[in-house]
Amino acid sequence: MIEEPYRWVEAVANRREYIETQLAHGSPIAAVGYSQGIVFITLGRTRQKLFEIYDRIAMGAIGHPGDIERLRMAVIELASTEGFTRSAADVSLRRLAYYSLSPVLKAAFEQIYGAPYLARMLFAEIGDTPENDLFLRLEYDGAIATNGASLAETQKNFGALSGTRASTELMESFLKREHKSAATLRDALKTALDAWTVGNMALAEDGARELPAKEAIASERDKIAGGIEAAILDRDAKTAIRYRSLTGEEIRSLTTR
Repeated sequence: MIEEPYRWVEAVANRREYIETQLAHGSPIAAVGYSQGIVFITLGRTRQKLFEIYDRIAMGAIGHPGDIERLRMAVIELASTEGFTRSAADVSLRRLAYYSLSPVLKAAFEQIYGAPYLARMLFAEIGDTPENDLFLRLEYDGAIATNGASLAETQKNFGALSGTRASTELMESFLKREHKSAATLRDALKTALDAWTVGNMALAEDGARELPAKEAIASERDKIAGGIEAAILDRDAKTAIRYRSLTGEEIRSLTTR
């Protein structure tokens, strides 16, 4: 009996290693606040990675398509139920993540006789002002990271997600250095694309711990031939639904230097 807890810990460690390996090559996702909203960007030619969740909430995800779809449908159903039984204004990303999605992911991860979710998710909820925007990253084990301010640092108006933790951290370091909350959509989109480039370079150079030089980032970014997916949450939208996918033509015009 004494050995049982240790076997569980070992099984969980093996499960974590397996999931990390499966997610290691996921294309990065950057979400960046700007003067009139929030812009999401990623690259991928095979399937959609950015989604509307509910009115003011959007999501980007990497991982197994089936697991992403299950989680996406679950959070949409939760948000729709909350909006119907209460009101649309009561639908909160914090409530959805902390009281619904996170417990489900944690339980699936720790139940070693069942299949875990192979997915990482990045959410954003647009507020009335940039200071009220919420960026939230949700891991496969239910762990949550937000852009909330702490005693050590001020609130960040961006979010990042990648296949490895090291890649994600480098993206965040880049955005912390380069991002400006008062930027235009064009500037925010370019910054987000550079952040994606940083994350992708880190994935290609396994073990990278330092930000590449600006010239190297520009060189890699210029190699991008297409496949950019982008969407915005519009702060000043006249309708309740703030989410809109950017067309290929819009992306090309905004990223042309």
